[in-house]
Amino acid sequence: MTHSKLIPLAEAVRRYTWDGMQYASGAALPIGSDAIVFGRELLRQGRRDLHAVFHCSSQQLNLLAGAGAATKAECGFSALEVFGFANGLRRAVESGAMALEDYSNLAMPLRYLGGALNWPFVPATTNIGSDIQHRSAFAPHDTPARTKIPTVTDPFSGREIGAYSVLQPDLAAIHVTLADIRGNSIMLGTEWSRFELSRAAKKVVIIADAIVDSGCIRQFPNLVRIPDIIVEAVVHWPYAAWPQSSPGMYDVDEEHMHLMNKALATREGTDRYVADFVEGYDDPDSYLDLIGRDRLATLAKTETAFLLDPYRQWILSPDQVAGLSARGVAA
Repeated sequence: MTHSKLIPLAEAVRRYTWDGMQYASGAALPIGSDAIVFGRELLRQGRRDLHAVFHCSSQQLNLLAGAGAATKAECGFSALEVFGFANGLRRAVESGAMALEDYSNLAMPLRYLGGALNWPFVPATTNIGSDIQHRSAFAPHDTPARTKIPTVTDPFSGREIGAYSVLQPDLAAIHVTLADIRGNSIMLGTEWSRFELSRAAKKVVIIADAIVDSGCIRQFPNLVRIPDIIVEAVVHWPYAAWPQSSPGMYDVDEEHMHLMNKALATREGTDRYVADFVEGYDDPDSYLDLIGRDRLATLAKTETAFLLDPYRQWILSPDQVAGLSARGVAA
């Protein structure tokens, strides 16, 4: 028997999240793989006062900030690339509803790495002497900031270097392309610190676009970047990163990216967006219906589809996945 960790999305949020927790996701590019559907479920269940940790901002952080669910955030990039600045995040910060602590795209993975290795702090030279070191949203009146990136003396060279606090979030919800029922996960496309984040977080929930037979994992063990031993639960949710992309599976939904960011620019627009696209479905099928089956077919005609070819024979059908349970199934 092989123990199955498959559980419904709503159960994963009920079981592993709480108000005021430090929650991490968004470890891919701002238009790439992120467990955005997990953030939608956080709103559906009314989670509040979240301390969000994102290597890069994404539409998930944009939504959590705009809807008022996240009141603190740490990230290394806060825009949405070609889709403009994240309007929900901007509005939350400018109104004072959120404190956004800014780091660089090098500092964030170093802090994840420090958390993964259980270091007391991370010695580094990046950001030293810049406003990133000298200004802290968590201590706005402390200028220059003394506790954000304090300096320490390198015992070998005698020079002053930065000391970063490590990141060990309460939970990381990590989007992956493929996972088996135990949580062994394969990521296609840019990884962006999901490896380090999976080791740094106290608990990990995998959000997979597709579930594969364990034969896939045995065939490609070297590609399993997140092993089952560190995974608490697995959620199967097709198009979990929508409206962002999942390489090999689907492209970014450019029209909805613009619609979503425009809506999050105002409180009224955010309320309408939440009503339509957060509370407007009950399960994966109705979620896909909400996106639109024709649109899904268009997004799936991605030029990166060839990346999935080596794994297609092991992808389980929706009926096969539905037949699995968290109580354990035959290998």
